[in-house]
Amino acid sequence: MNRVVFWALMALCVGVEIWGLVIDNRDVHYLGAIAGCGVIGINHLLHRADRYEEFVEAGEQR
Repeated sequence: MNRVVFWALMALCVGVEIWGLVIDNRDVHYLGAIAGCGVIGINHLLHRADRYEEFVEAGEQR
């Protein structure tokens, strides 16, 4: 996941959170917050997988 996609998804999640506050619906607000945590978690896992692949490739070259 590149930075543009990450920040676009995070902006969408923050927008959903704010929209939930504006319409006074806490369920929508919480949904945006949970989705934001999910985006952060997926980004972390993808970054970690990329680093693992680089580590494996470096080990094969030795």
